[in-house]
Amino acid sequence: MSHPRVTGPQATLPPAGLPGLDPSLSRLVSVEGVLDDRGASRLWHVLDTGGTLAEHGVEPLGTIIAVHGNPTWSYLWRALVTASLDRALEGRAAWRVVAVDQLEMGFSERSSLRRTLAQRIADLDALVSELGIRGPVVTIGHDWGGPVSLGWAVENRERVAAVIALNTAVHHPDGAELPFALRVATARGMLAAGTTGTTAFLDVTLALADLDPAVRAAFRAPYATVARRRGIGGFVADIPATPDHVSTPALHRMSAGLRELEVPALLLRGPKDPVFGEDHLDDLTERLPHADVHRFEGAGHLIAEERPYADVVLDWLDEKIVDAATVPARSRRSSPTKRAGTGTDTGTAPAGRLWDALDARRDDDDTAVIDMTTASGDGGPLRVSWRQLAARVDEIAAGLDAFGVRAGDRVSLLVQPGPTLTAALYACLRIGAVVVVADRGLGIRGLSRAVRGAVPDVVIGEVAGLAAARALGWPGRRISSTSLPAATSRALGVEASLSDLARAGRGRTLPKPPAADAEAAVLFTSGSTGPAKGVVYTHAQLTALRDTLATHFAVSADTGLVTGFAPFALLGPALGTRSATPDMDVSAPRTLTAAAVAAAVRASDAKIVFLSPAAVANVVATADRLTDADRSALARVQTFLSTGAPVGVDLLRRAQALMPNAVAHTPYGMTECLLVADVTLPEIEAAAGDRGVCVGRPLGTGEVRISPLDDRGRAADETTTDAGVTGEIVISAPHLKRGYFRLHLTDRDARRGLPARWHRTGDVGHLDAEGRLWVEGRLPHVITTAEGPVTPVGVEQDVETVSAVVRAAAVGVGPVGRQVVVAVVESGVRHPGLASLELTGAVRAATAQSLAAVLAVPSLPTDIRHNSKIDRSRVAAWAERVLAGEKASAL
Repeated sequence: MSHPRVTGPQATLPPAGLPGLDPSLSRLVSVEGVLDDRGASRLWHVLDTGGTLAEHGVEPLGTIIAVHGNPTWSYLWRALVTASLDRALEGRAAWRVVAVDQLEMGFSERSSLRRTLAQRIADLDALVSELGIRGPVVTIGHDWGGPVSLGWAVENRERVAAVIALNTAVHHPDGAELPFALRVATARGMLAAGTTGTTAFLDVTLALADLDPAVRAAFRAPYATVARRRGIGGFVADIPATPDHVSTPALHRMSAGLRELEVPALLLRGPKDPVFGEDHLDDLTERLPHADVHRFEGAGHLIAEERPYADVVLDWLDEKIVDAATVPARSRRSSPTKRAGTGTDTGTAPAGRLWDALDARRDDDDTAVIDMTTASGDGGPLRVSWRQLAARVDEIAAGLDAFGVRAGDRVSLLVQPGPTLTAALYACLRIGAVVVVADRGLGIRGLSRAVRGAVPDVVIGEVAGLAAARALGWPGRRISSTSLPAATSRALGVEASLSDLARAGRGRTLPKPPAADAEAAVLFTSGSTGPAKGVVYTHAQLTALRDTLATHFAVSADTGLVTGFAPFALLGPALGTRSATPDMDVSAPRTLTAAAVAAAVRASDAKIVFLSPAAVANVVATADRLTDADRSALARVQTFLSTGAPVGVDLLRRAQALMPNAVAHTPYGMTECLLVADVTLPEIEAAAGDRGVCVGRPLGTGEVRISPLDDRGRAADETTTDAGVTGEIVISAPHLKRGYFRLHLTDRDARRGLPARWHRTGDVGHLDAEGRLWVEGRLPHVITTAEGPVTPVGVEQDVETVSAVVRAAAVGVGPVGRQVVVAVVESGVRHPGLASLELTGAVRAATAQSLAAVLAVPSLPTDIRHNSKIDRSRVAAWAERVLAGEKASAL
């Protein structure tokens, strides 16, 4: 759609017909100039909801001042303007929104003045005064609107109720390069040509989001001529990239002042931003450690055009300003932060620290850790004693401290489980560094997204991990797990090896241990139910996990532990018992063989074996290669555990047959709470006949409740322990995570309607009359039929009784509330499509659930870490396309 061209320097109202913009909200405001603009009168264009609120007799709680960046204008905030009005007229919390066009930008006046950051902050203050805005004020800014709005907030903190920022930066380190996109824009000879002489800068910015052509045209509308684009070039020229830049002092005053800004803060970020990186967000969270942070995976620089930010902002203001007015003021350090000692866990912390057992056995020459992948001098696996491990942990911890690693710094560990990783991990924990653990099972893209998103200060890795860090531009200083040739170290950007740190730390005094409520770890989920999420644990919560595990499974110094499951591969020293990881790639559980498990059991004389479901499947599949010595070793195992995903009874029976004297357990848990409930194979067999997978009763002092489902598959706010009620599984335990890393909305959803220290798991199931928990699937996979919600697992169990079916997925096709159930089976076919009449008949006969169709595929998509969690959302979308008449492509 074409609009009249605005070519002159004067301020004007936007043309009518811009999508999503109500022209009645536009107004022009005359403001007396300030600072270098003193003596002039400038005309601003703003979007202002104040008049509409007054017409309807609505008194706002305060004013949201929204400040755009470069090269956008107030049109960026149209969703916030509209949503705020809609809520106010519905009787909900009312806010006046004033979205400004900064001078030289949008439809505000053009002048010959070069506007610095200090000038723009003063300009904004003059406009606010002219509009008679007193307070309370909420500022929100994007891009360069971030420093301008936050600069105003710092200078007017007594009037500010909250601050919000989207993809921005408030500090540029001396000597640091600008992001590549800005280096190009500011290069000699490119600034004028790229920003004002042509529309190149505008075009590139608008290309950062998939915009409707009419929306793109609306953003371009104020910048039709060279003269009207001078402000774009002026903004780029005002980037304070050097200490002597004219705007550097103002930027420093503002960024320093943020540290004293006590009001609630919300930081929203699109990570796919070529201008503002994770380091800029990291800097902001250091200055505003109490801020709520949410990273919208997949979004980029123009986050306001890609995600429903307006409702997020207004919901957050409801919580922080409206609801908070009725409760005591919250601490400014109430949210997970990068620095240590800022947690808010309630209840009594468990006694001691995670490394107490290691300290207690530091003079013990018995074996602590066995490395099955490294041979010792006698040809057997490498053994590390408690004395050696404790000394190495102390040396590396002191060396890390000498290297500059401080409490709260994040350290990404890209090392396979074994003595080296064990020493590095406990060394980090000992000095209060936060370990970041994301395994290769996420795939290179998922791993890169996780590591970059965690913004590690240090990366400790093997050559492969360090090479990936170098190639993919991961942040952080580099430490190699082993000593490398000088040329290799230079190529990988390695500053030191762990051996170097150990030598540097020898004899040094260790720093004070971290507080119990300090952050200890960020553990990434498997990514099987969406992008991998960083789960934050404190030291107290990890210690509680240790205590729960030790008590429930009666772990003692003589127990011995074999772990082929990454999350538990490092708990041996915490439990005070020797541990061994089988010869395998722990990020690919299917690499584990029965012989490797037997070898690890034999070497460690372990009584407990802990494996993931995918590992169990391959162990059973390779059992025919076991020797008599292997079988004899496995016969000494007393406890066998498999967790991380549901395990079928048949698979458990076959695994226990390899360990005939062991009690088979299948604990239920997740990255957010690694142990929730537990059940043994005999208990499962005794409880047969119910729907779903029986996972037993809560462990220790943990609790489980059910949030019932409505007809549309939504979980209620209230919870129950009544038997037979299907709904979302809700849990609480001392070792439940503190929160998610920079995922405020995910945290909020996980706590919806619940008291503190409770968590919505996203799983669905029910409790039986004996208090046992039965898991029936995932909440997003509930099928909403006209007769009510149907959970998938029970249907899948029925279908998998058909001999021709290897694995099944029950999915919903159609609109919410009227979906039909479709069974998609893995049955050895070569090509996907409708199942044969014979197979269809057998599948339908196996279940009481009415099936609209039966489809057959060569294999169902599963996650990498467990090789058992079926991606039902992907299967459902595929099934819908097939049943709509599209050709059956591969899943």
